[in-house]
Amino acid sequence: MNEISQMPSDHLPPFPNVLHGKRILLTTESFGPVNGVSRTTLSLVEYLRRNGVELAVVAPHFEGSRLLQHQNPSSSSSPSSLDLRLPGYPLPYNPDLTVVYPFRLDDVYRRTVQPDVIYVASPASLGFQVLLQMRQLQTPPVVLLNFQTDLSAYSEIIFPAPLDRFAVWLLGTVQGFLFRHPAVHTIFYPCSAVLEYLKHAGAPMERSIQLGRGVDTTLFHPQQRDDAYRKDIAPNGEIILLTVCRLAPEKGFEFLAQAMWQLSERKLPFKLLIVGGNRNPVVESRVHRLFDPVRDHVIFTGFLTGVPLARAYASADLFLHCSITETFGLVVLEAMASGLPVIARDQGGPSDIVRHQKTGYLIPPDDVGRFNSWVKEVATNRELRSSLAVAARQYAEDTTWDKINNRVAWQMARALEQRDSEREQNEIYERSGGFSVMETFRLMAAVGLVYLMWLVAVVPLIIHGSQVVPRTLRVLQKVPILGRCIYKTR
Repeated sequence: MNEISQMPSDHLPPFPNVLHGKRILLTTESFGPVNGVSRTTLSLVEYLRRNGVELAVVAPHFEGSRLLQHQNPSSSSSPSSLDLRLPGYPLPYNPDLTVVYPFRLDDVYRRTVQPDVIYVASPASLGFQVLLQMRQLQTPPVVLLNFQTDLSAYSEIIFPAPLDRFAVWLLGTVQGFLFRHPAVHTIFYPCSAVLEYLKHAGAPMERSIQLGRGVDTTLFHPQQRDDAYRKDIAPNGEIILLTVCRLAPEKGFEFLAQAMWQLSERKLPFKLLIVGGNRNPVVESRVHRLFDPVRDHVIFTGFLTGVPLARAYASADLFLHCSITETFGLVVLEAMASGLPVIARDQGGPSDIVRHQKTGYLIPPDDVGRFNSWVKEVATNRELRSSLAVAARQYAEDTTWDKINNRVAWQMARALEQRDSEREQNEIYERSGGFSVMETFRLMAAVGLVYLMWLVAVVPLIIHGSQVVPRTLRVLQKVPILGRCIYKTR
């Protein structure tokens, strides 16, 4: 298989045969909620299973999974007998996310598979425990991880000083330590800003590979435009602006509300369609209240998925992205696939997606005036809007999920090739199964460390998280200045 490591990624065969019959343990912090991590991970799971891989998915328990499955049965692959949900504590300000309680890796193996490959999606409470315990094994499986969520950026928003700086330091230290282990073959990162963060955290740059996200270019398509739907939203022919994201403090809603108020003062006839919600009604209500000064211009739809979401994209005229904590920004790609120009704050993942002046415009994170100027220019210039829309769709057509997942599969194949080669050279062979007495002891010690970290880091997070709801507006006021500090002050 030596030819695999030298084969250009753009010319790979459809699927690596070496993965057939291999056991893959995929862990993810989010598998079910309506967010980019869930959609990205679900796409990979379906791709691997469709190609005959024995795959076990381990994820936190998610209270809303049954409701989402009922609303959109096609949004999730059929559960496997190998899948495992672990108990944990839902975060008060975002109940869709769960901090997993301490667990034993050997128990996970027993209930799923003893893997050849571990794939860690968006490592946090679950992924960190897997990586820490994997270090205790004499011959660990190869590990690939996908760094999709910048937890330190969230910490800077959620925690007050000086806890925010402590959280950033602690996360960077833990991530650098865990990611440097020799068993970690690949660290996928979504954008250049995250690569800079990983470098400062001490992650091995030689194992880092940029991996974008894909988009369903059949579902998200300009043909989903619905003129009757447009008429309901904008009965007087107003320009329709769209934003899609979870209603949460870190998503830049204060910036967006300020921008919309200024546009209304400039007499631009518009309607703003906000797609998304939050299972914590208090947080959702606080975000709604930010738009009270322009309530006649704003429509909240709640969560949408599948065809209703695609219709909302295609029926709009312009997509606005105001979050500066996104490591990628899947909604930006979905908007472009739907034929929408994008105006985004120039921070994080969207900076690597939007082609400035070709598919949309990237605006300095704090410059609400320039943001509004480009919104008004694109909104009132039909010819410009049309050319940006065509270019946006063309860009999205080259970023399908199959292409992205194909790269992941071949990177798994390369990791297995390298492991087998090293074991052959060192005359190390796989055990027949089970854990040695020493490994069991080391796992118990690692779990003990996890309990300690719960006391030091997670318990304060939960306690403080219970207080974050009533202070959401105050938290939101930090957002406009974050563009200067998220990746640049560490």
